[in-house]
Amino acid sequence: MQDLYQLVDAVISSAVVMYAEQLGLAMLLGMVIGLDREIAGKPAGLRSHMLVSLASAAFALIALELVDSVGDMNDKVRIDPTRVLEAVVTGIAFLGAGAIIRNKGSVEGITTGASLWLTGALGVACGVGQLYLAGLTAALGMVVLFVVGKIEKMAARRTELIKDD
Repeated sequence: MQDLYQLVDAVISSAVVMYAEQLGLAMLLGMVIGLDREIAGKPAGLRSHMLVSLASAAFALIALELVDSVGDMNDKVRIDPTRVLEAVVTGIAFLGAGAIIRNKGSVEGITTGASLWLTGALGVACGVGQLYLAGLTAALGMVVLFVVGKIEKMAARRTELIKDD
């Protein structure tokens, strides 16, 4: 009986560690993306991006757990984890759309909306255990936000200088 308790404890402990790793990385990567928005003073900043990524990872883990839990029960019961992912994408799209506003003829918040969507993808990737994919995606996202953002600002300044001449 003692061996059974040790086995159950080992299984539970390894699952908890795995979940903590996946959820923790999702939060960390969400923080990295959200930091750019926070520094830029955007309404959806650090906490928003961290929460979107964490929630996406949690939903992905829940979808995987549903598949695992039903798999042994009955051949007639089918679970489609892609439906959970569809719901996550739809919810994040709603958040992203809320970040985009029209102000006096110009549209603002598109990058914040896109970064929220990216953060959701990071969370899903972490949740399904694709940690390298999540890390690479976050790194490329940061290149877009920081490097391309700097290029855009330089181009805007140059355009202003040309207009002044």
